[in-house]
Amino acid sequence: MASDYDLIVIGGGSGGLACSQRAAELGARTLLVEMGRLGGTCVNVGCVPKKVMWNAGELAHALRDAAGYGFDISLWRHDWPLLKQLRDEFIARINAIYQRNLDQRQVELLRGHARLKSAQSIQVGERVLSAGSIVLASGGRPIIPTLPGAELGISSDGFFELEQRPDSVAVVGAGYIAAELSGIFSALGSRTTVVLRHECVLRHFDSMLGDSLMEIMRDEGVEFATNAVPKSLARNAAGLLELTVEDGRVLGQYDALLWAIGRKPITTDMGLELAGVKLDWLGHVITDEWQQTNLEHLYALGDITARAGLTPVAIAAGRRLADRLFGGQKERKVDYENIPSVVFSHPPVGTVGLSEADARKRYGDAVKVFTSTFMPMYHVLTPRKPREHMKLVTVGPTQKIVGIHVIGEGADEMLQGFAVALRMGATKRDFDDTIAIHPTSAEEMVTMR
Repeated sequence: MASDYDLIVIGGGSGGLACSQRAAELGARTLLVEMGRLGGTCVNVGCVPKKVMWNAGELAHALRDAAGYGFDISLWRHDWPLLKQLRDEFIARINAIYQRNLDQRQVELLRGHARLKSAQSIQVGERVLSAGSIVLASGGRPIIPTLPGAELGISSDGFFELEQRPDSVAVVGAGYIAAELSGIFSALGSRTTVVLRHECVLRHFDSMLGDSLMEIMRDEGVEFATNAVPKSLARNAAGLLELTVEDGRVLGQYDALLWAIGRKPITTDMGLELAGVKLDWLGHVITDEWQQTNLEHLYALGDITARAGLTPVAIAAGRRLADRLFGGQKERKVDYENIPSVVFSHPPVGTVGLSEADARKRYGDAVKVFTSTFMPMYHVLTPRKPREHMKLVTVGPTQKIVGIHVIGEGADEMLQGFAVALRMGATKRDFDDTIAIHPTSAEEMVTMR
């Protein structure tokens, strides 16, 4: 029996858009099902609006630094509502661009909630539609804890709904979202407290990065409540929030509290269990490295899976899946090793490859580490004095580089090129033999001893 489409993609986020558009370019009859705004988390409540806010934070720091370079900045006032308006208008333009891109590629867009009927059919409202292949790309959402009063807090989605900047705010979490949003709040003037279950931020990164970031953030005025496991959240008589933690401490008082304790896949009410799709204990769709689920003709990518929840990874997975299905490129797939990533904290963090701890677990005494700590030239004249930290993790007699980690000004931009070098198998000697660009922070990468 003929199918209605060659490909149906459920979810109009980064991965779903990339997959559906590439498939259409290759001649596939393609349907994209999405009930929300096009662009998914990244464009609407993630990477893109976050970077706008991060840029604002960077400008705030620059204004404070300006006096060190002879500028008299007598007026320092930030208009949060205006920034939100301009940011939201920018995002709306991107949403419209995505719609035009779908139209140009003749990808049909169906608004609604899709439920899986089988590996090759879905139901949207009263309509049942079939395809040769189906891709699940419905994304993820922030986790809100199940404890008394948790609903009084906001999530990272709620951060982008704030009409005013809170004067005081608590950010609960230790991952990259907590590091980024707490840095933005602090840079723009909020009294900020980061609440940690353990003792450090970015616990799943190289230890140098989390330790250094906490030191810098403390110098910038951010407070940390460590070993603080949330128990309940309440609003006091003055209308401020107080967070009670397991050891009896009461933290507060805050105008707002943001939960940044992780994300979960959007897999509920999609008919996945009924169709026999295997999920892990967190609800992620289980796939192999080819995005294949346990059902033939059914694939999954992006945040609905547990594979490197990063926008460029989802885009690459979507395009390469389409290349395999409709472009004859049977071996085309994503390499999940050595994926570079950046945390847009203040200052930013860049990392690719193995942490020192993971390298030592894998290679033991064959690991040799090179580090550099220095004052970026920009800060020689500024009141702020955050230091930059870099680490190269090498293995074996050739000192092949298996990990690169950096925190400091420019880390976000410099890492991309170094990630290419790592992926190509560069050694410490290759770095040593590369002429430094002076004066830059990046030159420290090729001059470490």
